[in-house]
Parts: sequence; C-alpha cells; structure tokens
Amino acid sequence: MLTNDFQECKLSRLGFGTMRLPLLEGETAASAIDVAQVDAMVDYAMEHGINYFDTAYPYHGGMSETVIGASLARYPRDHYYLANKYPGHQISDTYYPAEIFEEQLTKCGVDSFDFYLLHNVYENSIEVYRDERWKIVEYFVEQKRQGRIQHLGFSCHGELPILKEFLDYCGDEMEFCQIQLNYLDWTLQQAKEKYELLTQRNIPVWVMEPIRGGRLAGLPEAELATLQGLRPGSTGAEWALWFLQGLPNVKMILSGMSNLEQMKQNIATFETAKPLTAAEQETLFAIADRLKDSIPCTACRYCCDGCPQGLDIPMMIAAYNEVRFQPNLYTRMKFDALPAEKQPSACIACGKCSRTCPQGIDVPAALKALADALPTLPDWAAICKIRAEEARRNREQQGGA
Repeated sequence: MLTNDFQECKLSRLGFGTMRLPLLEGETAASAIDVAQVDAMVDYAMEHGINYFDTAYPYHGGMSETVIGASLARYPRDHYYLANKYPGHQISDTYYPAEIFEEQLTKCGVDSFDFYLLHNVYENSIEVYRDERWKIVEYFVEQKRQGRIQHLGFSCHGELPILKEFLDYCGDEMEFCQIQLNYLDWTLQQAKEKYELLTQRNIPVWVMEPIRGGRLAGLPEAELATLQGLRPGSTGAEWALWFLQGLPNVKMILSGMSNLEQMKQNIATFETAKPLTAAEQETLFAIADRLKDSIPCTACRYCCDGCPQGLDIPMMIAAYNEVRFQPNLYTRMKFDALPAEKQPSACIACGKCSRTCPQGIDVPAALKALADALPTLPDWAAICKIRAEEARRNREQQGGA
C-alpha cells in the first residue's frame, strides 16, 4: 500500500469511507448494515495496509459510527486512524457541538479521534459555523488542545468563494481540507482552483468522490477503449485514481467502498504508483469534456454587469452543467441557501446577458432549464429530517438494548 506522510502520521493513500456500507440482503433502510460483511472488509483493509477509516454523524442513519467503531475495536487502537465529522451542515434550530461530540465518542467506542472535520462547509452552513451562539470552531479547537482530537480539518462542497471565505475565517486552525476531486470535477466544479488555493495556503487535501460515486468506473465503451489503448487491461476506476496519484498535495483519497470486491480492486491500484503522463492526462481531460457535454461558459462575467436582477449567471450555468451530467443533492443544497430574488427563476429573460456573451450562450434558456430542474433534485431539508428521525430511533433502540 502506498503511503503519505502527514505530520507525525504515515497514512495509507487510500482510505475507507463508510458512507456506502453494504446492506443486508433485501433491506433498503440505510441503517440495515451488513455487519459481517463490514468486518470482512475491515479485516481485508487492515491486512493490506489501509489504516484510515472515515465516518460521520449522519451516515447510515447514525449507524455508520457504531458499526465501524465496533469493527475497528477488534484491533489495537494504535493500528488505525479514525476520522469523524461534526454535522453543522444539517438543518436544525440549535447546534450543540459538545453534546454531539460526546455521543460520537461513545458510539465509536474511543476516547479521542485521530482526525475530526467540520462537515460540509457550503453556502448555507458557513453561517452556522461562524455563529457566535454555538462557538463550534472554538469548541473543537479546545478539544484538540485537550488531546481528544489529534488533527482538525473540514470538508467543503461549497463554491470557490465559500472555500476562500472559510479559510480567511479560521484557516489557521485547519490542518487539512476534504473536497470533491476527480478529473471530471477538475473543471466542472472548479476542483483545480480549489486544489491550488489549498496548496497555496499550505493545507493538505483529502479527496472525496474520487470516482464520482462510481460514475467514472462505468465509462462509455469507446472512451474506455481509448484509455485501454494507452494502458492495456486498465479500468475506468484505475484511471480516476491514477489521476489523483499525480497531485502531490493530495494526502488522502477516500473511497466509499460498498463490497469486498470494490475494496480489492482499489487496494490493487494503490500497490504501486502509476501517475499519468502529461499526454495521458490530456487524453483524460478530453474524455471528461465529452462526458460533460456542457454549456461552454468561461465565467468571464460580462453577463453579470448588465443583469437587472443581479444574478450570478456563471455560477448558475455551472450548476446547470452539473445537473445535466449527474443530478445530485449538493446542487439543490446550494440554491436552498439563496433568497428568491437571486434564484434562476428570478430571470426576466431580458436577453442582455446573451447579447454580451462572447460564447453566444442562450442564458435565459439555460436559467429556465435550471429553474425547472431544481425542484426535481433531492431535497436537502427533507433528507436532513429523515436522517435525524432515523438516527433518533436508532439511539432509542440502542438505549433500550
């Protein structure tokens, strides 16, 4: 297993993300985790060099922490690194970090976390993390001082300006940052700019969604054939992971592996370093461009200057490109944070934007299509309520056991 040095830690480059653990056969509830299969995956991971395990408060209706904690408890505590996250991104009336943190320690069966993250800093949650009523950052900085957290960081699904804003707010206290990074999102979600910003700030990068939820593992036959012409017998997943091996500030690559076979394949990819050549990388980026089939907005912002509604048109077109490729809850989540007058539906189709666009984009049509698509995307607020209720039931069941 390839490793990276991070301060005093020698981390496996591949980490086990526990957001998509295997479920019992025939079960659909997120909390119905197949514990026996998880134990087998943890055993294989430990035997083959993975030493970083990542969980979070809302994963699997609150059961991910309990299951992975119990599985890891079969090993000496100094044989693995355990990462957890504070759910300040979840929609709630109150936020009490001490209460959640103590519960997490109990559920995981540990007295400290090796790595701890402020979960999902984005357009809406950044205000929660900065709210003086909750003192979230201050609380976790103190837990680190007490040795109950060894390394403190954060994850971010927000746009580039939000990442900058949060780094300006408390970047001096953050030791690492976890972002969505893969060769497709290198341009689709400005991952390149985010990576470069973090590198400039001397903050190591943790990667989530390296294979885009499995989407990059199932490439069209013609695209995969192109890549196999360069590296015979290779898979789409290998190319996604090889791309990340070539980024020196990436210290951890998390994969949400759902079965043992996925784990075996990913571990095999990390037995030796095989970063891409410059020519191979260009080929991969060309494939990414074809996969996206995106509106060619260059974010020059000429369209914004004359918009009577003051809309952030480049951000909206980027979001529409995202929806066209792969609808997800994070896109809607960003728009839930905007007031009605700044939503794509506020566009009055005056056409000033299109007349000034160097690319000739029909901006009003794109904004209307985005406005029509948003209600069909997963509802973040509803998901939070469902997860919170499922977690509450699980806590009650555990308490009564």
